[in-house]
Amino acid sequence: MDFIIQNILNALQWGSFYALIALGYTLVYGVLRLINFAHGDIFMVGAYISFFVAGFLLGPTIGLSPAIAFAVTVPLTMALTSLVGVTLERVAYRPLRRKGAHRLYVVITALMCGLILEYSNLAVLGASRLKFPALLEKQIWHLGGVTLTNLKVLVIVTAILVFVFLQWVVTKTRIGMAMRGISYDKFAIPLMGIPIDTIIVFTFVLGSGFAGLAGLLFAMSYPVLEPFMGMLIGWKAFIAAVVGGIGDIKGAFVGGFLLGFIEVGVVTVFPSTYRDLFAFTILLLILWVKPTGLFGMPQSTKI
Repeated sequence: MDFIIQNILNALQWGSFYALIALGYTLVYGVLRLINFAHGDIFMVGAYISFFVAGFLLGPTIGLSPAIAFAVTVPLTMALTSLVGVTLERVAYRPLRRKGAHRLYVVITALMCGLILEYSNLAVLGASRLKFPALLEKQIWHLGGVTLTNLKVLVIVTAILVFVFLQWVVTKTRIGMAMRGISYDKFAIPLMGIPIDTIIVFTFVLGSGFAGLAGLLFAMSYPVLEPFMGMLIGWKAFIAAVVGGIGDIKGAFVGGFLLGFIEVGVVTVFPSTYRDLFAFTILLLILWVKPTGLFGMPQSTKI
């Protein structure tokens, strides 16, 4: 029984990382119908931003205690990562949108933006891995045969709070209503006096900010940073969002945790080399049964 509970906790932690990144994918797609393939690399950028911010706050110039440095690093990382996401939208996506470019060209642009972030990091910082500083004193609790850490609890609770916050923003606020309105008809929204560019920027602020938060928590949990760390986890989070129902916040959240449970479940039974094979096969079967995802709804285009 302890073995099962331990693996459930591990799956919840991994699912939390996938869910935080998948929420950014689904937010942008829900508003723009754009698959922002650079989102996984924004997660990577957030991890590096948190590394430099934390190092500066802990260094001799500022000399903050680890707890205070963590409290300051979180909002700074989210704000700076949001700035990166908004810059991508302003420089790469907005000109294409205003020129009425085909969606395929926008997707290709997103892929190129991700590669630019990766290789810019590689060119500036090199290929050597960086060790993330300790921001929180690690606490380990033993509950019978189950081992639980304060960082694992922090990751899981943060993912749940982010989901609740985004659900509230999208369903209960005026700007959330505008976001949903753009997803239905982006041509009619400006006629109602709603600034569409402002809503899109807000969407990128939210998605990129929480990707930066995921990067910070991931770097704290697995404190080794490298330029391509966002590639695979970004693709996995995108697949999780699609399986949950791309464009649906609840679907992205559930899809992230579902992928986490599948991966940890496979590793407990089979060698770790089979993890991605079995995980993606199971997700493919889910899409084969329900092509719109678990919570997605079929959409029709009026001509």
